Amino acid sequence: MRISSGAEGIARIEIQKRIDLIQVIIFMGFPKLLIESTPRGIEELQMNLQKEFHYVNRKLNIAITRIAKPYGNPNILAEFIAGQLKNRISFRKAIKKATELTEQTDTKGIQVQIAGRIDGKEIACVEWIREGRVPLQTIRAKIDYCPYTIRTIYGVLGVKIWIFLHKEEE
Repeated sequence: MRISSGAEGIARIEIQKRIDLIQVIIFMGFPKLLIESTPRGIEELQMNLQKEFHYVNRKLNIAITRIAKPYGNPNILAEFIAGQLKNRISFRKAIKKATELTEQTDTKGIQVQIAGRIDGKEIACVEWIREGRVPLQTIRAKIDYCPYTIRTIYGVLGVKIWIFLHKEEE
């Protein structure tokens, strides 16, 4: 869905099936981008999904929900880092900027890892940075995780993001 739609800022998609209705809820960080980029974007998406699902007697309802703090979501943060790396910005600057954007939200910690031929080096390596606490060994901790692949001119890079959330967001 990420590649085919071309829309950025999608955190997650929920599909709820009922007897006579299929409801697709798209959680976006920046819904204005989808609406402004294509004026008939939602109608086209609805027609494509109707063809894909092959449902004639079921109604299809698409709802777009805005996320209050988009940079607290690892999917949106990974897309941000991918855009920075595709524009050939230094990976350290991209990671630092991503951690700064996350600090504005109410998260306890973030860890970002990039692996591959970073900045076009000959040998692939792994670089990571951690801000705050990210307890990966405890099951009780509410951690949001996202793996993401980026195709650059040097090759494929892998980005992993762990965000440690507060307990109240459950």
